[in-house]
Amino acid sequence: MIRLDNISKQNGHQILFIEASAALHRAEKVGLVGPNGAGKSTLFRMITGQEAPDEGQVVVDRGVTIGYFSQDVGEMAGRSAVAEVMDGVGPVSEVAAELKELETAMADPDRADEMDTIIERYGEVQQRFSELDGYALDARAREVLAGLSFTQEMMDGDVGKLSGGWKMRVALARILLMKPDAMLLDEPSNHLDIESLIWLEKFLKDYDGMLMMTSHDREFMNRIVNKIVEIDGGALTSFSGNYEFYEQQRALNEKQQQAQFERQQAMLAKEIRFIERFKARASHAAQVQSRVKKLDKIERVEPPRRRQSVSFDFPPAPRSGEDVAILKDVGKAYGNRRIYEGLDFSIRRQDRWCVMGVNGAGKSTLLKLIAGTAEPDGGTVTVGGSVKMGYFAQHAMDLLDGERTVFEQLEYTFPQASIGSLRSLAGCFGFSGDDVEKKCRVLSGGEKARLVMAIMLYDPPNFLVLDEPTNHLDMATKEMLIEALSKYEGTMLFVSHDRHFLAALSNRVLELTPDGVHAYGGGYTEYVARTGYEAPGLQG
Repeated sequence: MIRLDNISKQNGHQILFIEASAALHRAEKVGLVGPNGAGKSTLFRMITGQEAPDEGQVVVDRGVTIGYFSQDVGEMAGRSAVAEVMDGVGPVSEVAAELKELETAMADPDRADEMDTIIERYGEVQQRFSELDGYALDARAREVLAGLSFTQEMMDGDVGKLSGGWKMRVALARILLMKPDAMLLDEPSNHLDIESLIWLEKFLKDYDGMLMMTSHDREFMNRIVNKIVEIDGGALTSFSGNYEFYEQQRALNEKQQQAQFERQQAMLAKEIRFIERFKARASHAAQVQSRVKKLDKIERVEPPRRRQSVSFDFPPAPRSGEDVAILKDVGKAYGNRRIYEGLDFSIRRQDRWCVMGVNGAGKSTLLKLIAGTAEPDGGTVTVGGSVKMGYFAQHAMDLLDGERTVFEQLEYTFPQASIGSLRSLAGCFGFSGDDVEKKCRVLSGGEKARLVMAIMLYDPPNFLVLDEPTNHLDMATKEMLIEALSKYEGTMLFVSHDRHFLAALSNRVLELTPDGVHAYGGGYTEYVARTGYEAPGLQG
């Protein structure tokens, strides 16, 4: 279906691919993995023909349609979300446009002499439109948008008024509605809530074309893909199985390669010792020459390329009192929309509450009330004695000084810290080499999130309030964060759409629903087992 034959590609000084090959077949669900900057997006652009390899070729079977979703969604304004989604549906949208033109022509008295030709063409186009299921297109577009959590109002409103995250969903819906033969999805799980993620999971599992995608959400990737293509060191390596299998296989391959490398090194050392010992003796000249020739012919085993893994150890947080936060009879409304009425909720030391609820249920509002960035309309919010709070929300990234470099921001925040410890902190959160010299204003969303997280966790609070802390984070940083937070001894209250993060870190679940607030003992895994659904919006 799609073949990459011995492709080589260089961007500036960076070599991305060296004679790399891979084949993608119909009905395969492929996860594309590799470190940041390895060339994943470049590979997508080469398959779609937006870029060409320097050497080798990309071969796409004749007639294969490709839908490509990237993070760069372009301009959208002036029409409804439904119209925007339908516009991208390849041939069917072109046929719909021709159908409209022919209908206008049939109503035009000045074209009466062409009417037979127009009517004949209209019949052909109408049949083609019907074959492409065009009449059901509007309903299907709405179904896809509803799956991605759009309300009817948002579907019919001006797409230009939507936020960047919702525009991303429109661009994704356009590709899903198109149902091409091959779908290339670059980070489709970004900006989605759990309900939308789970709907998309099912959609992609049922899709019968070829899918290739990247994602920082391991649970999402695990449930969909049946093959992994890894970019590493300029090569493409394929693994059959899901992401979990790939990780196990990669670790096993590394272990075997390391053992092979060590065996060969021991053998080489032995041969070299023999040569060094007897090279001056005439009686051993023939043996020495034979061994030198043998060494020259041996194909050297390379040691495994180790992925740079980062880890972060929390300094211990000061101990708080037993009552960390208490909400009594809290009410909160925005305009006519009542979020909370008579809410009672207590957080005890070492609780790790994850807050679940559909969009608009009040998850972020609850965190703001506890963090003190929003006031209740009624009732009281009391934070306990000796509580030192760290609050991470998307707006926290706006508080960075754009003119400071990453390292200057760390030095400014921690003037007493040594340069070595700050460099180590920066490295843990993915800022190595020249990255620490980047100005904060040019950082991507993910880089800003990592920097804010680094600042918050270096001098740890004993109560962490985290609103979507894993947004923009890649898998390696997420794993590091999960590992660090699992050893953290303080109290946590958090919102996340990452099920791996939820399952690994929660020991309590607070569910916000239209019927009221429900608290569950046990973490997210127990919550799913007890309720039978993975998120409140999926019940029933």
